Amino acid sequence: MTDALQTPDRATLQRRTVTTLVGSQVLGGVGLSAGIAVGALLAEQVSGSARFAGLGGTFQVLGSALVAIPMARVMAARGRRPGLALGYALAAAGAVGLITAGIIGSFPLLLVSSLAFGGATTANSQSRYAAADLAPPDRRARDLSIVVWATTLGSVLGPNLVGPSAPVADALGLPRLTGPFVFSLVGLLLAIVVVLVRLRPDPLLLSRRLALDEGGEPAEPTHGSVTRGLRVAFAHPVARLGLLTLALGHGVMVSVMVMTPLHMSHGHAELTVIGLVISIHIIGMYAFSPLTGLAVDRVGGRVVALVGSGILGAATLLASVSPMGESSTLVAGLFLLGLGWSCTLVAGSTLLTSAVPAAERPGVQGASDLLMGLAAGGGGAVAGVIVDRVGFQALALTSLGFAMVIGLVAIATRAPADPLDGDGRPVPA
Repeated sequence: MTDALQTPDRATLQRRTVTTLVGSQVLGGVGLSAGIAVGALLAEQVSGSARFAGLGGTFQVLGSALVAIPMARVMAARGRRPGLALGYALAAAGAVGLITAGIIGSFPLLLVSSLAFGGATTANSQSRYAAADLAPPDRRARDLSIVVWATTLGSVLGPNLVGPSAPVADALGLPRLTGPFVFSLVGLLLAIVVVLVRLRPDPLLLSRRLALDEGGEPAEPTHGSVTRGLRVAFAHPVARLGLLTLALGHGVMVSVMVMTPLHMSHGHAELTVIGLVISIHIIGMYAFSPLTGLAVDRVGGRVVALVGSGILGAATLLASVSPMGESSTLVAGLFLLGLGWSCTLVAGSTLLTSAVPAAERPGVQGASDLLMGLAAGGGGAVAGVIVDRVGFQALALTSLGFAMVIGLVAIATRAPADPLDGDGRPVPA
């Protein structure tokens, strides 16, 4: 069995896996971003108050964190394919619920459906780990980063479907603001089909079988508990760095990003300018991720995490000195905010995957996405309070402090005496 999957056959399987994940990532991204584009407007319309417009997004972020728990268990027991399909299926059910909430005017249904819709975020996020299952250690970060990069295509295409969705909604007799969720539903269902049909053999199951065939890992049960995953990650210094890099990097990015439109609006910036700045931020997040992956493979995740900390620090400093409205410093800061996040995401994900045994990865990876979701939700909520009480500059400087924590921990972390290779086995020093 093992001989049959040596290079180039294993490399061929890995290319097929990455290609499949890129396809599902684009479709899932379209489904997710098409709905997000009008989510706040639909929440305002259904609730009847602008005060509750942000709750839909908040519940979606919370949902993405909570869905990571069952997804980790399913992946541990049955592999990546059913786990990813579960996330997309929950999101598709959420899209149906959001359309229904718009029709009948039920705000509680909208909130519950937003929780389920967050499954698309979790599935897209977990796809990066599926890309690493069969990758050789010296290409793990690059393959992971390609799947992250694919999010760009879906994220850009999805919001552009808002306009064409209006006649579709009219033709179906639906409220116009529910039209984008029709496209979301189609994209998510197609993502399920791609995962179930093309993600064969399952990369996680195959990687386990290969590890056993090579005699490098005992036949111990695979763990999908995120609670156990947290304990395992915090017990290993490199995994702990990866977990902290992911959570803090994500929290810093979301906190500053979600308040930027408000900061610009208070300075009377036009909506088109605000949209352009956020687009530049998204380019920074995803467009350069393959280069980030190459850097992680060449110089190591700890170094790139340190670089990401520095870039996030520069971004928050620029944001802190940016006047209200539009400014070149804010544009540069938001671009660097996205780029720094890309460094922390790819570096943290690679550190986490490389540092723990294969049997522990589903639980540890699920724990990482749970913490990222909680950091995003908590950071976004606290960011609003800080801006309301003491202003955007205080938020940026607070975020600077958290960005520096990543760098300090990266400097303090040293690899253990028995580093783990790609299958979680000790390698000779």
